[in-house]
Amino acid sequence: MRLVLVSNRLPVTVESHDGVLDVVPSTGGLASALGRLHERTRGVWVGWPGETGKLNAEAKAKLQSMLEERRAVPLALSTVEIAQYYDGFSNGVLWPLFHYQLDKVDLQAERDFRTYEEVNRRFAQKIADIHQPGDMVWIHDYQLTLVPGFLRELVPDARIGFFLHIPFPAADVFRILPWRTQILRSLLSADLLGFHTAGYRHNFAHAAALVLHTDLAYDAVHLDDHVCRLGVFPISIETSAFEDAASTDAVIQEMHALKDAARGKKIILGVDRLDYTKGIPRRLLTFDRLLNADPSLVDRVHFVQIAVPSREKVAAYAELRRTVNELAGRINAQHGTPLSSPLQVLYRSVTFEQLVGLYRAADVMLVTPLRDGMNLVAKEYVASRIDDDGVLVLSELAGAAAELREALQVNPYDLEGTAAALRRALEMAPNERKSRMRALRGHVRSFDVHRWAQRFVEELGVPSSVEGAVEAGSAVALEQALSMFRNARRRTLLLDYDGTLVPHVALPSLAAPEPELLTMLSRLSEVCELHIVTGRDRPTIEAWLGHLPIGIHAEHGFWSRTNSGTWETNRQEFSSWKASISPALEQWVAATPGALIEEKSVSLAVHYRNVDPSILPARLSALRDELRSRLPDAVEMLSGAKVIELRLRGVHKGLAAERVVRGAAAILAIGDDRTDEDLFAALPPDAITIKVGQSKSRARYAVQDVAAVLRILASLLEQPAAQARA
Repeated sequence: MRLVLVSNRLPVTVESHDGVLDVVPSTGGLASALGRLHERTRGVWVGWPGETGKLNAEAKAKLQSMLEERRAVPLALSTVEIAQYYDGFSNGVLWPLFHYQLDKVDLQAERDFRTYEEVNRRFAQKIADIHQPGDMVWIHDYQLTLVPGFLRELVPDARIGFFLHIPFPAADVFRILPWRTQILRSLLSADLLGFHTAGYRHNFAHAAALVLHTDLAYDAVHLDDHVCRLGVFPISIETSAFEDAASTDAVIQEMHALKDAARGKKIILGVDRLDYTKGIPRRLLTFDRLLNADPSLVDRVHFVQIAVPSREKVAAYAELRRTVNELAGRINAQHGTPLSSPLQVLYRSVTFEQLVGLYRAADVMLVTPLRDGMNLVAKEYVASRIDDDGVLVLSELAGAAAELREALQVNPYDLEGTAAALRRALEMAPNERKSRMRALRGHVRSFDVHRWAQRFVEELGVPSSVEGAVEAGSAVALEQALSMFRNARRRTLLLDYDGTLVPHVALPSLAAPEPELLTMLSRLSEVCELHIVTGRDRPTIEAWLGHLPIGIHAEHGFWSRTNSGTWETNRQEFSSWKASISPALEQWVAATPGALIEEKSVSLAVHYRNVDPSILPARLSALRDELRSRLPDAVEMLSGAKVIELRLRGVHKGLAAERVVRGAAAILAIGDDRTDEDLFAALPPDAITIKVGQSKSRARYAVQDVAAVLRILASLLEQPAAQARA
């Protein structure tokens, strides 16, 4: 098994010193998380190598060779592409949206989205170019959300995993995105979709249900003919690296130097990228409130905030730096003395030894992002505290909060509450500090980054075994069967309507046929005997299709009309049962916003496509229980595409099939839901039966969607006129 890793950046940095080109391994982030896995599987890594536009042809050739040695596959991006795909859409739209910073989301970024789309398509093509049978592809993060969909089109049988390293927002937040459908459909093209927390997974499943009308499920989502599994895989750190470094002479010296400089004061530490999601201004305001509440703390605490510069060319980040500078200046001016300042803000990165030294020296670690996918700083602090001391104050809105329960968890928007927690941390008794830290270290040690990566890959390698997956003939076999149908002399074609000829829509009344469909059906009636077999009521389907010279079978075969236009019933009507059931249905619909009742001659249908999917499971369970207790033996309950239908037992689409297929040389039937199974079952074994969608079926073949059905029907019209129906 070869693993193909895909990320925005390659895990290397291209450097040129005095004309000498070098490729240096990156530190931190995905590079450390996946480096060992990359080596062990002898896989390849696809990504942007950084700015290489100024390199001459010789240098570019040398770089290509150096990257190949490291099994890195570069994808070059222009300056314009980086500005629009990365800065414009990834970080100007998705980053603030997924972190709930809605005032910073550019919802007019059509140009940037087009570039984002094109770059994602190029990533997919690069993967397809190097893909080998048996490969597993693992795509990472929000910059590449469209890659799974494009790759699925290029390599249909590829095994694709995707991991989102940032939060997935609540469904109502995500739904403001104009490009929400493209992103959701692409992500659901993966075989395995991973999130840091169960909350993010819940948000994604809810968004898919609301936007794409999938069934609300948290383990696997069915869309078209594909099943995407959803998993929770909280990322971690290389714990041993921090534990080992914490006891080295260099780190111990750094720790003592920091403590000596603090002159007996307790050290509060913050370490972050300078990003508006990290909550640094509110953190400084919290510290200010702490000092205002107890001025004596000025002589007893010292706050060090490391703010690593990030995206400095972006206006929002430049404004953030000005805000932090102003706050820090005011706090030091108000609370400082001629000899010391209580707050120190450093705009720079630090070495690994300096970082671990800071962790070892800090009495309190303040990690209070406004929203964070995980936040590995919290875990790094815990791993570094081999003395089992120190207190972690952690935002409950960071992904890490789901695991690090023994931290003092705070709402970063609540300044008073966070200040109180900070004071509690400073005053915490030694035995409580050690008890909490030992428990935190146990969590971090038991699930490090290598276990995280291995667990995802192992899960990706497990074939989908979701019950109900279609087992149908191949596309080649289907084409051969269709060819035989086209060449037959007397052909009978039976078609469902909703979900087969037209997509399912929010309201049943909105599914009227377009002129193009009517023209196609009229032409099909000239080359074969055409029947529409539908659950629609007779008046509606007659209004839509009654002018065509075709057979129509309404209400699952209760009503049938030949192409002469005469309607007949296939069963004696028995509808007295509806009076005893209708009140219960009406009560349920009244209490379930978005649901509606459709009444037909011998059936009742409850449509729930527009119901909030988060309330559906419990509501549907209650409805089914109520109906089972009330329905007479002569009535059966069927589940369809976002509908529960109650109908007379024995009234089904098979009745229509039995009437119209006698003497046919070739039969082709297409349908999409449970009611079409009766049609398939009534046909002879040599009939060509096609299921639309992915659920389990009696049909011999399966196609993805309505568009695929229309392509099949169009191909039937390619027959020469001489082969018209006998």
